[in-house]
Formats: sequence, structure tokens, C-alpha cells
Amino acid sequence: MPANAATANDDVRPEKEPPQSHGSAWRDRLHALRNVPPVLRVVWDSGPSVVFWNIATRIVVAFLPVAIGIIARYIIDGVNRIRMHKALPQHFWWLVIAEMGLAVIAGMLARTVDYLDNLLADRYTHHVSVEVMRQAAALDVTVYEDPVFYDRLERARVQATDRLAMIQQMGRLIQQTVTAIAFSAILVKYSPLLLFLLVAGVVPAFLGESHFAFLTYAKNFGQTTRRRQMDYLRQVGGSKEAAKELKLFRLSGYLTDRFTQLSHGIYKENVALNRRRLFWGGLLSVLSELGYYGAYALSIFRTIRGQYTIGDLTLITTAIMQAMSNIQQAFSTASGVADQALFLTDLLAFFEMKPRVESKPNALRVPRPIRRGFEFRNVSFSYPGAERRVLSNFNFTLAPGERVALIGENGQGKTTVVKLITRLYDPTEGQILLDGVDLRDYSLEDLHGEIGVIFQDFMRYEMTARENIAVGRIEIPHGPEEIEYAANKSLASGVIRKLEQGYDQMLGRRFEGGVDLSGGEWQKMALARAYLRDAQLLILDEPTAALDARSEFEVFERFSELTQDKMALLISHRFSTVRMADRIVVLEGGQLVEEGNHDALMALNGRYAAMFEMQASSYR
Repeated sequence: MPANAATANDDVRPEKEPPQSHGSAWRDRLHALRNVPPVLRVVWDSGPSVVFWNIATRIVVAFLPVAIGIIARYIIDGVNRIRMHKALPQHFWWLVIAEMGLAVIAGMLARTVDYLDNLLADRYTHHVSVEVMRQAAALDVTVYEDPVFYDRLERARVQATDRLAMIQQMGRLIQQTVTAIAFSAILVKYSPLLLFLLVAGVVPAFLGESHFAFLTYAKNFGQTTRRRQMDYLRQVGGSKEAAKELKLFRLSGYLTDRFTQLSHGIYKENVALNRRRLFWGGLLSVLSELGYYGAYALSIFRTIRGQYTIGDLTLITTAIMQAMSNIQQAFSTASGVADQALFLTDLLAFFEMKPRVESKPNALRVPRPIRRGFEFRNVSFSYPGAERRVLSNFNFTLAPGERVALIGENGQGKTTVVKLITRLYDPTEGQILLDGVDLRDYSLEDLHGEIGVIFQDFMRYEMTARENIAVGRIEIPHGPEEIEYAANKSLASGVIRKLEQGYDQMLGRRFEGGVDLSGGEWQKMALARAYLRDAQLLILDEPTAALDARSEFEVFERFSELTQDKMALLISHRFSTVRMADRIVVLEGGQLVEEGNHDALMALNGRYAAMFEMQASSYR
């Protein structure tokens, strides 16, 4: 693999603003129709039988108004025979019964369509939401450090569920098109001019509405970042975490003013576009009405001249009204589908993104037990889009059973080493070997299964206490005794004993009945996950940062037990913790500058000794 192949996801690139010119708008909208087939596949996958019966029912419903109109024509002509002193046609009353029966069936099928729409909406929402979650989990960690990706992800999440309207629109489009074609055929049978007048009135209105619909999409696209900023300001302005500083620093007015400024700018853009749409839409609607009444007047004129019967006039006026209505609706719905397809660009682009860090075909299983350990060989790494190397020609080894501490000032590459050894990233240059084999040759899933990590910014799962511990190895069912053992070892059991519902207590304030914990208590829950995980490599990134001195001492009394027969990589700023490691590695400028145990490094009187003395002096 080329050295720079894994440093960035090439599928994540800056978004371009949608074109604003009229010609470009139409090209973009037509181009967006290519999004429809992939979405139809997603819809079909969400519920094939529901989709089939939905379409079949809609087609039947589409023909029923035509059949009712044709029957009504014969009924009216039959009644008109009485005025001419003629007998009713044979089977006249059967026609009345048939019309009534079709109306009843149409009502029942319309409710069936609503039922199938609701069923499909639920299935689609579930299916696409699950697919978004799976795709997000499969992507590289690097993409989450790109603000462009966050904009795309935000739009994809919204598009995943907000495009229900498009799904229903496509069903209605089929129904409206079939009905419009059927009634148009009736008009053509009597006079093609009738259909021409209708279409001449509808098309300009459709083009105008479509143009403004595109401008609405372009406006919403351009407002994405500002709306994200508004969401952030709303969250900060009303969050428990920020409440103290908001009061003490008097930030409420500042945040409110920023929110108001953004909101007012969006409001002015919306009003300006809506005014233009109101003016031009009104003019085009007049043209549409002229087309309708032109066809209507022509059919009355021909009836007066005796070219059509009263039944014919009734059928023609019904066909004019229904054809006009369904042509308008079909155009409008088709325009809506095209506009919705524009909004699906980010969702489909999101689904097409591929991770760069993934397992090779026929990847190797991680050795169990690991015999030689890990080796960083001339490893360099730069974050995507950044020129500065976080690591530069970094060489480092971690042997089985060895406990190694990484220390250094912030930004020197300690956490990057963790992300590389867990293969959340791949090196920009150099190799990372496991038992002499490139880490990229191993199964990624198998590698992660052999590593237990507690990050400094560990997750606080708003779940029960039991589930908070069980996520340490969620793929394996754990009995109560295993959960309690892990809790005892991490000192989380003392926290759980204070909870009203014990291990079944909901943690966090998101859900009703939840109980929040202090930072140190949450960290004990996170440490319990490490005890639950039977991993060959244990990584602790500032594992006691939120603990008080006594709790920290108690945790590290058990540290040797936690890391027994395991490789352990420890990152900490507390030298009382670091001293317990077998070997201490000092990073500076992305390179290993010192290594050895505490006594050896103190005797060296170098960088480590200076940092140790600086920290120790604050306690004197």
C-alpha cells in the first residue's frame, strides 16, 4: 500500500455551492434524477411486498375515476332520453349500481393506500436509519475530523428520514400519471385541441414552480453551516455543562445575539425568495386557468352546436377537470421528486463513501498468544489536510507482558500512537508490525477484539449501569457475576451500591429516572469495561484523570492485576502513575527522545527528570 494511501478519505472533499443560473439549475435537477433509482432500491429493500401492493393498489385506484366518468356519461344520456320521450336504455339501473359500487371500492382502496403508505414509511425509516448507522460506524475515524464531512453527515442524517415525502410522492406520481393519461385519452378521442389547451396552460406554471423549488434547495444548501451553528448555540445556551460559565461570564446575551444574527439572516433570505415566488407564481397560475377555461368553453360551444351530447359534455368536462388536475399534480409531484432527489445527493454520497482503513481479503488472524509484540518502524504520521507531522520517524517496541508508559507534553503524539497501534489510522510512512507482520495484513475486526482501550474522553453511555460495563465486550453475553467482578475490580461497585436500582439503574439525565454521576464515578464505570475485556493489549489513556488521589491510589493498587500477562500501554500526566510502568517512553516533537524505567531516567537527568521535578515541586 502506498504510504499516503490511508491518510485521507478521498471521497470527502469540499462541497460546491449549487449553481444558481437558470440553465444550470435545470441541468442540476435533471442530473439529480439519477439519484432516484438508488433510492428506489433502498425503498424496495425496506419492504418488497409492501412496495408491490402499494403500487398495484394505486394503479387500480387511478383507473376507477375514469371508469366512473364513462359510466356517468351513459347514465346522463339515458336520463336525457326521458326528456326526449324515449325509453331508458336497457341495463340502465345496472349502470347506476355499477357506478355506486366503483365509488365504494375507490373509497376502500384509498384507505388501503393510506395504510400501505404508513406501513412503508415505518419500514423505510427503520431500514435507512439502520443503514446510516452502519455506514457511519464503518467509516474511518479520520473523516470525523473533517468539518466538510460533518456537514455531509448532518444532511445525510436529515435526508435519511425527511425524504419520506419523496417516497409517498413517487407512489402518487404513478397514480396521477395513470389517471392523467386515461382522461387525456378521452379528450383526444373527442378533440386533440382540448388536450393542447390544457397542456399549454399547465407547462409554464410547472416550469416556474420547478425553478423556484430549485432555488429553495440552493438556499437551504447554503444555510446548512449556519443552521448547524444555530443548533450549537441553542445547545450551549441551554446545557447543564455550560450553565455555570454562562452565568459567571455573562455569556447568555452574547450567545443570544449571535443566534439572533444568524437567524435574522436566514429569515431575510427566506422572505426574499418567497416574495419572488408569490409574484411569479400568481402570474403563471392565471395562464393555467386560461388554458382550463379555454378547453371548457370549447366543449360547451360544440355541445350547443350539437356535436356532443349532454352525456358527452359531462364526460368531457369531467375529463378536462380531472386531466387538468392530474397533469398539474403529476408535474408538481415530478418536480417535487426531482427536488427531493437533489436533497438526496449527500445521503447517496454518504452511502458511497468507502473506508480506507479496512481488512484485506483473506486477512490474517491475530496470533493468540502474541509472541513478539508490536514494533513501530520509522513511522511518520500527519493528519488529513495538515502538513505538520505528529510523528516523525518514530521507532518503538512493546513486548508481551510489558507495561509501557508514554509521556510528553500535549500535542507530542501520545494519543496518535494509540490510534495507530489500534489501527484507527494507518501510518503516512513506515510500518507497524505485530509479531513481525505488517499490521495491515491482519483482520481489523480480529485486531480490535484483542485490544482493550479506555480513552480519556471515554463514552458515558446513557444506559443502565450493567450495560455501561457490558459494552466492554458486548458481543459476548455476560452473567451477573462477571459484571459484578469487573465492577469490584474497578471500584465501580461502590458507586453502583449507592444507586437506587443498582445495576439496573439508568445512568445520565437523558431519559426519565436517570441518575448522573460525577466525572470520577463515570471513569470507574469505564475502567470496569477494561476488566471485562479479555484482551491481549490493554491501553489506558489518562485512566485516572478524573479520580481523586485516594481513588487513584486504590485503582493502581489493582493495576498490576489488571495488566497481568498482558501488554499494557499507559498514557498519563501523573508521574505517580507512570512510575509503575516497566518502561517509560518520552515523546517530543513526534519522536522518541528518552526511554527507560523511572530510576534510569532520573539518573539520566534529561527531559523526564525535568518534567518529574516540575510536577513534584508543586506538591512541596
